[in-house]
Amino acid sequence: MAAEPLTELEMAIETVVTTFFTFSVQEGKKGSLSFNEFKELVTQQLPNLLKDVGSLDEKMKSLDVNQDSELKFNEYWRLIGELAKEMRKEKALEMKKK
Repeated sequence: MAAEPLTELEMAIETVVTTFFTFSVQEGKKGSLSFNEFKELVTQQLPNLLKDVGSLDEKMKSLDVNQDSELKFNEYWRLIGELAKEMRKEKALEMKKK
Protein backbone atom coordinates (compact mmCIF):
# COMPACT_ATOMS: atom_id res chain seq x y z
CA MET A 1 0.00 0.00 0.00
CA ALA A 2 1.16 3.53 -0.70
CA ALA A 3 2.63 5.62 2.12
CA GLU A 4 0.32 8.56 1.37
CA PRO A 5 -2.90 8.91 3.35
CA LEU A 6 -5.81 7.04 1.79
CA THR A 7 -8.69 8.96 0.29
CA GLU A 8 -12.19 8.53 1.69
CA LEU A 9 -13.08 6.10 -1.11
CA GLU A 10 -9.86 4.13 -0.66
CA MET A 11 -10.56 3.84 3.06
CA ALA A 12 -14.06 2.57 2.28
CA ILE A 13 -12.65 -0.13 0.01
CA GLU A 14 -10.07 -1.06 2.62
CA THR A 15 -12.85 -1.35 5.20
CA VAL A 16 -14.88 -3.68 2.95
CA VAL A 17 -11.84 -5.94 2.43
CA THR A 18 -10.65 -5.83 6.04
CA THR A 19 -14.13 -6.61 7.36
CA PHE A 20 -14.34 -9.71 5.15
CA PHE A 21 -10.99 -11.03 6.35
CA THR A 22 -11.69 -10.16 10.01
CA PHE A 23 -14.77 -12.36 10.00
CA SER A 24 -13.51 -15.07 7.61
CA VAL A 25 -10.71 -16.28 9.92
CA GLN A 26 -12.91 -17.17 12.87
CA GLU A 27 -13.77 -20.74 11.82
CA GLY A 28 -13.55 -23.13 8.89
CA LYS A 29 -11.56 -22.19 5.82
CA LYS A 30 -9.57 -19.01 6.07
CA GLY A 31 -10.54 -16.59 3.32
CA SER A 32 -14.18 -17.60 3.12
CA LEU A 33 -17.22 -16.96 5.30
CA SER A 34 -19.05 -19.86 6.89
CA PHE A 35 -22.73 -19.38 7.66
CA ASN A 36 -21.91 -18.45 11.28
CA GLU A 37 -19.26 -15.95 10.18
CA PHE A 38 -21.66 -14.47 7.61
CA LYS A 39 -24.41 -14.17 10.24
CA GLU A 40 -22.03 -12.47 12.69
CA LEU A 41 -20.75 -10.06 10.02
CA VAL A 42 -24.27 -9.10 8.96
CA THR A 43 -25.50 -8.76 12.55
CA GLN A 44 -22.56 -6.61 13.65
CA GLN A 45 -21.70 -4.66 10.51
CA LEU A 46 -24.90 -4.46 8.43
CA PRO A 47 -27.78 -4.32 10.92
CA ASN A 48 -29.46 -1.37 9.22
CA LEU A 49 -28.98 -2.32 5.58
CA LEU A 50 -30.05 -5.95 6.00
CA LYS A 51 -32.73 -5.59 8.67
CA ASP A 52 -35.51 -6.51 6.21
CA VAL A 53 -33.68 -9.29 4.40
CA GLY A 54 -35.73 -12.09 5.96
CA SER A 55 -33.85 -15.35 6.29
CA LEU A 56 -30.06 -14.97 6.46
CA ASP A 57 -29.78 -18.61 5.42
CA GLU A 58 -31.69 -17.87 2.21
CA LYS A 59 -29.64 -14.71 1.61
CA MET A 60 -26.39 -16.64 1.96
CA LYS A 61 -27.66 -19.35 -0.38
CA SER A 62 -28.51 -16.71 -2.99
CA LEU A 63 -24.98 -15.26 -2.76
CA ASP A 64 -23.22 -18.66 -2.71
CA VAL A 65 -22.78 -19.04 -6.47
CA ASN A 66 -20.77 -22.28 -6.33
CA GLN A 67 -23.04 -23.72 -3.59
CA ASP A 68 -20.21 -24.79 -1.27
CA SER A 69 -21.93 -23.35 1.84
CA GLU A 70 -19.25 -20.69 2.18
CA LEU A 71 -18.87 -17.22 0.75
CA LYS A 72 -15.63 -16.45 -1.05
CA PHE A 73 -14.69 -12.79 -1.42
CA ASN A 74 -16.26 -12.50 -4.88
CA GLU A 75 -19.56 -13.84 -3.50
CA TYR A 76 -19.39 -11.45 -0.55
CA TRP A 77 -18.68 -8.67 -3.04
CA ARG A 78 -22.03 -9.44 -4.72
CA LEU A 79 -23.71 -8.56 -1.41
CA ILE A 80 -21.79 -5.29 -1.21
CA GLY A 81 -22.84 -4.51 -4.80
CA GLU A 82 -26.50 -5.25 -4.06
CA LEU A 83 -26.42 -3.01 -1.00
CA ALA A 84 -24.68 -0.22 -2.92
CA LYS A 85 -27.35 -0.39 -5.65
CA GLU A 86 -30.13 -0.11 -3.08
CA MET A 87 -28.38 2.81 -1.40
CA ARG A 88 -27.95 4.52 -4.78
CA LYS A 89 -31.69 4.19 -5.43
CA GLU A 90 -32.46 5.77 -2.07
CA LYS A 91 -30.01 8.62 -2.69
CA ALA A 92 -31.48 9.22 -6.16
CA LEU A 93 -34.97 9.51 -4.64
CA GLU A 94 -33.65 11.95 -2.05
CA MET A 95 -32.07 14.06 -4.78
CA LYS A 96 -35.35 14.18 -6.74
CA LYS A 97 -37.17 15.44 -3.66
CA LYS A 98 -34.78 18.39 -3.29
